[in-house]
Amino acid sequence: MTPLSPPEPRNPNGEIRRVGVEIEFAGLPPRDTAELVRNLFGGEMVVVSAHRLKVQGTRWGEFVIELDTQYAHPDSEVLDAKPKDDTEWERQRHQMRVDFHTRTRELIGDVVTGLVPTEIVCPPVPWDELEELDALFVGLREHGAKGTDASLLYGFGLHLNPEVPSLEVESLLDHLRAYLLTAEWLREQIDVDITREVLPHANPFAKPYALKVLAPNYAPDLETLIGDYLADNPTRNRELDMTPLFAHLRPDYPHELFRNKLVKARPTFHYRLPDARLSEPGWGSVTEWNRWLEVEKLAADKELLHQRSASYVAKHTRSPLARLWLRMRGWVGNA
Repeated sequence: MTPLSPPEPRNPNGEIRRVGVEIEFAGLPPRDTAELVRNLFGGEMVVVSAHRLKVQGTRWGEFVIELDTQYAHPDSEVLDAKPKDDTEWERQRHQMRVDFHTRTRELIGDVVTGLVPTEIVCPPVPWDELEELDALFVGLREHGAKGTDASLLYGFGLHLNPEVPSLEVESLLDHLRAYLLTAEWLREQIDVDITREVLPHANPFAKPYALKVLAPNYAPDLETLIGDYLADNPTRNRELDMTPLFAHLRPDYPHELFRNKLVKARPTFHYRLPDARLSEPGWGSVTEWNRWLEVEKLAADKELLHQRSASYVAKHTRSPLARLWLRMRGWVGNA
């Protein structure tokens, strides 16, 4: 499958926009997965800890492969801590603490292997090279990896991190509005697995927030856009998670989420909705990228975006004045 071109194929620096891809699955442990990645894309395999590996030096950069639970990996705060003093006894005690912590986390990983998914975090890939990355999904299928639909117990997802075409607040707002209007269609096209619908990792936006953002007179500056988003969505668990992008733009913003080490600041949208459909031949990152582009197409068509926003507000509001104002603007009919 060929990746389609977005309306804005280049980033603000004039470079081809890149897409980060994350995939969760069962049936293949991290070391075997890292060997598969190395065989497909070259590079050097580096063992970070028992259940976290990297494949470095590929054409796109570094792949990270790990069990998807923080408790299977040594805590960097423990590893980076210093002995309380410079005595031989304290140095030995400190090393014993580190060794015990490392071994305990390794044992936890051994126990939960098969119960928690393996995750691959791919390096950012130019959107027009996603078809080549999809060799990874073919390889995972051939090596027995299991996706969301393999069991009712699985709630695995594929996340896309498309680099934003612009960092201007108007563009960010257009894309957020376009997503709110496209979300229902995306859910229908993906046919989101019931287990993932129940789990909280990709929750939809609440209607009051959608009405606020889609209102024709909503024209926030960046601080207001971030503040309104966090007031209604104080979580990473949204189908379109804006916190990495906002943390990139305002790293000192006074909100606890921005101090959460799981929020990786980057100039991308964090699209969390798709299932990991590894059992479907031909499915991969290109499938979900081409679906995502419906959001970008709508964001690029300002007139249609305004019309659909106004129609949404009119449909979901009971205010006669609001409906009259929208009809006067010609954005909704009398029905």
